[in-house]
Amino acid sequence: MKLFSSLPLALVLVATALLGHAGVHAQATPKPQQFVYVLKVVPSLHDTAKWTERENAIVGRHFARLKSATEAGSVIFAGRTNEPLGTTFGLVVFEAADAAAAKAFMDADPAVAEGVMTATLHPYVLALRRTP
Repeated sequence: MKLFSSLPLALVLVATALLGHAGVHAQATPKPQQFVYVLKVVPSLHDTAKWTERENAIVGRHFARLKSATEAGSVIFAGRTNEPLGTTFGLVVFEAADAAAAKAFMDADPAVAEGVMTATLHPYVLALRRTP
């Protein structure tokens, strides 16, 4: 009789131990956050005649990096408006662990790091997405 009277307590203790043990090892990975950075060509390069091989090479590295990050799944989309350099702007919508990681990603963009473009970072929420 004593065995059966302590069975519910034993089950609670076992369940608590198992759940507590699982909770220690099964930490949820935080869902990546979405961000957008807006790129603008620096004013001194609004005239295409002022572009040299240096600027073209930097923009080539910028594009290659975004292409690679898109293929890796962190960049959702990237592009620019089709306007003259003085008014055009680019958008990079991407995912990162947090704002600090997003800023580091933006700051490491060759076009930003090398001073060809300026960039501003914004938290972003993708609400709708066209599917292929």
